[in-house]
Amino acid sequence: MEIGIYTFGERTEDLETGQLISPGERLRRLMEEIELADQVGLDVFGVGEHHRPDFTVSAPAVLLAAAAERTKRIRLTSAVSVLSSDDPVRVFEAFATLDLLSGGRAEIMVGRGSFIESFPLFGYDLADYDELFDEKLALLFRIRASERVTWSGKHRPPLNDAGVYPRPLQNPVPVWVAVGGTPRSAVRAGRLGLPMALGIIGGMPERFAPLVEIHRRAARQAGHPPPRLSINSHGFIAETSQEAAEIAFPAFKRMMDRIGRERGWPPLTREQFEWSRSLRGADFVGSPQQVTEKILFQHELFGHDRFLVQLTVGTLPHEKVLRAIELLGTEVAPVVRRETATAAGQVP
Repeated sequence: MEIGIYTFGERTEDLETGQLISPGERLRRLMEEIELADQVGLDVFGVGEHHRPDFTVSAPAVLLAAAAERTKRIRLTSAVSVLSSDDPVRVFEAFATLDLLSGGRAEIMVGRGSFIESFPLFGYDLADYDELFDEKLALLFRIRASERVTWSGKHRPPLNDAGVYPRPLQNPVPVWVAVGGTPRSAVRAGRLGLPMALGIIGGMPERFAPLVEIHRRAARQAGHPPPRLSINSHGFIAETSQEAAEIAFPAFKRMMDRIGRERGWPPLTREQFEWSRSLRGADFVGSPQQVTEKILFQHELFGHDRFLVQLTVGTLPHEKVLRAIELLGTEVAPVVRRETATAAGQVP
């Protein structure tokens, strides 16, 4: 199994100082996080796109291009690119450029977006939410397959034998579809034979198992080989379970309560947080041993190929984040890789 990290460049108040760090400082910290993730042997680092003041990444490909020059091995992906409000031609060109700069380490994770700010920002109607994604994903798929494209649709000017350049080093560059819990999205990804990144950030993981089966069944019925699956979740790691909880909870609460006020969720309680980091909860907050056990528990449920964790759910002390990355790479990942390889009958 591949193990990695994703982030949105979160920027909330520092709980020790009560101050916001500058966007520039947050991005500098993020570059250090990616560089360390590469050094400790993690497989993937993803950065997601948002267009709001509590996140600093609005242009994932730009940040990942900078990271490509500071890393050697780790794969670099968006997590996600909001394809519905972007141009598939520009998305492909940006990530093809990243792929060339990184020596073939780029991936694109596309999604419809969990926030809506990008739609009015770029002139799109939320009434077209589903239609926009369907059309643009089909065009991205076409561009990935051929450097010259003839295409017409409703939400973009037509292309008539248009060349799209540069072409990436990987052929094809991997495209994942991010899904938050909608069966239709899982079916879409499966029918196209695309890997799915399933976000599990609340509730019991067992309830997501039907989505995984829907994705695999749709791929099988369309004649595709079994597509890859990533589980993406919140978490934090420290030497002990209690330390991880004490560091993570205030920042988790600050971020989740802020989002909750917009979406009508009640405030996060400590009791809810503690349940969420239990074996059958959604969050991976604990010691390396606990996080390892939980990844392996979910692997029995889903048989997934990749696990990505968001370590910075809100602003956390930078040195603690770096230590969490180190623990993930040096203590969690080796055990998970060994155990999942053994379960699959492979030589670790």
